[in-house]
Amino acid sequence: MRFLLLSVLLLIASPLHAAERLNVVASFSILADFVRNVGGDRIDLTTLVGADGDVHVYTPAPGDAKRIAAAKLVIVNGLGLEGWLPRLVQSAGSKAQVVTVSDGIAPLKLGSAADPHAWQSVPNAKIYVTDIANALAAADPDNAEFFRDHAKAYLEQLEALDREVREAIGKIPPERRRVISTHNAFGYFAAEYGVQFIAPVGVSTETEPSARDIAAIIGQIRAARIPAVFLENISDDRLIRRIAAETGARVGGTLISDGLTGEKGPAPTYIDMVRHNIKALTSALDH
Repeated sequence: MRFLLLSVLLLIASPLHAAERLNVVASFSILADFVRNVGGDRIDLTTLVGADGDVHVYTPAPGDAKRIAAAKLVIVNGLGLEGWLPRLVQSAGSKAQVVTVSDGIAPLKLGSAADPHAWQSVPNAKIYVTDIANALAAADPDNAEFFRDHAKAYLEQLEALDREVREAIGKIPPERRRVISTHNAFGYFAAEYGVQFIAPVGVSTETEPSARDIAAIIGQIRAARIPAVFLENISDDRLIRRIAAETGARVGGTLISDGLTGEKGPAPTYIDMVRHNIKALTSALDH
């Protein structure tokens, strides 16, 4: 009986007790991975846009307002990425603190707007993680040391990852560090690591490219001597084979940009995502 009573008292006193965990909502999967690495088992984490989801075009689910209402912190990217979120927070009547973790990052431009894909630079990811650690520590001072220790350990992993990326890119001849990609998500990666991403001529992401589009792409690849192609909107393998055959460009596969994959996919974590992209780029360019 005494042992049972002691166990109950320890459970109540434990900072891991579910009722005492900090309730955190992350807007999408990449931020959720950062939060999970810092918060560990001292938080209850909910992700609005999960694995393989597109945060740009997300439509909030009926239960999302309830999740926001129950949260103490809502972790968002900012830079215009989650245009649907302010209305959701307002409709939830939430008193949660909304933490914009891209604060401290100098935004690049994507047309006339800010480019929101700042996480594609690993040094920027370190700023995200530091902002997350500070927010968690401020919201739950009793666990501040825990959060900072976990952040420090994860930041060391990111520091190693950044060195890994630079070493891999450094092995690619400078004149070959050019690819065509239809997704404008790699501006920060390009600026940080010196790989040029060139948008193809005349291709709409909403439709299959026409014969004229394909001819324009082929002409552009030949003129610029681009060694690798990452054309996500061309789903017909025959078109990809034609581009590769007629230009000699290597088909580099898929670059993961805006969200993580499920556990069985190639990028269930941020570190996995960066390594997947580096492997795809280097295997296509370093030849």
